[in-house]
Amino acid sequence: MAAKKTRNPNGRSSIYLGKDGHWHGRVTVGVKDNGTPDRRHTMSKNKQKVINKVKEWEKARDERRVLKAGETWTVAGWLNHWIENVVAPPTITENAWIAYDVAVRVHLVPGLGAHKLDRLEPEHLEKLYRKMTKAGAKPGRVHQVHRTLRAALNEAVRREKLIKNPALLARAPKVEEEEVEPYSVAEVKQLLVAARLKRNSARWAIALALGLRQGEALGLQWTDVTWDDWDHKCKAHQHPFCERCINHHSPGLLIRRSRLRPKWQHGCTKPCSHKFGGHCPNRIPLRTETAGTKSRAGKRGIGLPNELALMLRRHQVEQAVEQETAAQLWRESGYVFTTPTGEPLNPRTDYTEWKRLLVRANVPERRLHDARHTAATVLLLLQIPDRTVMGVMGWSNTAMAARYQHIIAAIRRDVASSVGGLLWQGRGDRD
Repeated sequence: MAAKKTRNPNGRSSIYLGKDGHWHGRVTVGVKDNGTPDRRHTMSKNKQKVINKVKEWEKARDERRVLKAGETWTVAGWLNHWIENVVAPPTITENAWIAYDVAVRVHLVPGLGAHKLDRLEPEHLEKLYRKMTKAGAKPGRVHQVHRTLRAALNEAVRREKLIKNPALLARAPKVEEEEVEPYSVAEVKQLLVAARLKRNSARWAIALALGLRQGEALGLQWTDVTWDDWDHKCKAHQHPFCERCINHHSPGLLIRRSRLRPKWQHGCTKPCSHKFGGHCPNRIPLRTETAGTKSRAGKRGIGLPNELALMLRRHQVEQAVEQETAAQLWRESGYVFTTPTGEPLNPRTDYTEWKRLLVRANVPERRLHDARHTAATVLLLLQIPDRTVMGVMGWSNTAMAARYQHIIAAIRRDVASSVGGLLWQGRGDRD
């Protein structure tokens, strides 16, 4: 008598030959959202293929690498979900989100968006990177796109939308360490002289002397300036802000926010005569004026040299005159550096003014960020301890100081050579 056919216990995999002449394999890999078993099915005329597929599913199940049933994300769908819901501020800083958004919207969705998320291969990524490089993108930009995709796919793996992250296997272009190019002392002096003739001249003195990031300088408010009682009447002369008594005080700055580039949308109900939201007379802001500093180390206090404290005080007086001139047009914002009507400066406008200053000072064109390199170089040349320089510059690790050492060493060699040439010039070997 033939043995009675029995069913496998619940949850066990099964392989059998069906009436249709095909081999079938069924594997329980988990539980669906509604609580019912998530049981996968495969079929083939080749029994070994079915066995292999069943083993593959069992291994993936045991290693918790099985995707949920019914989820068919495209790369574009996941990236848009990630940028809009997973990493949207305040989860990360506004500036970090902007960088992610540009990478997703401009490069990743157009280049990879049509792929199925679980079918994305490292070769697809590398092909995109080559295409970007061929189109003229710098290695730093390509690498930033790569890092964005890696972060997005890591989250997909963490949420079990993807089994493995192909960005961990793809090779991105190598990024050479940024070459530090500080301004010379002579160039700094030329810039400071030229800046005296411009509005907000203290803005450029702060950049060159203290090395504040652009957003940090534009985000300064008068409440961030600590006058250390210099703004009170001195005992000797009964004057507030007494220039003869400034040595008795220690003014400083508190760096605690960064100015963001404005983003606007149209606020008009009818078709607007202006194409861009920023030009609309009823424009509506899409983001806040400021955000926190770049990192925890970026939130810091900085002492002001006397010359810079005097310059800031004169700037405060000039701003008060501008407020009186603007009358009802003045918009009190509390910022140290403003437009003639009191509004905070736009980073784009600030950058344009920097370019004009370079032309006026007859200094070779260089980035605004190179002024920050200049301040760091001066501090290190003065042999200020690295930890102190980190505090002033808002660096989060000592590796930043190491980037300047080849410049510092070269300058010190030049100084030593100059001293040697001056003291021993023309002397014979007899000495």
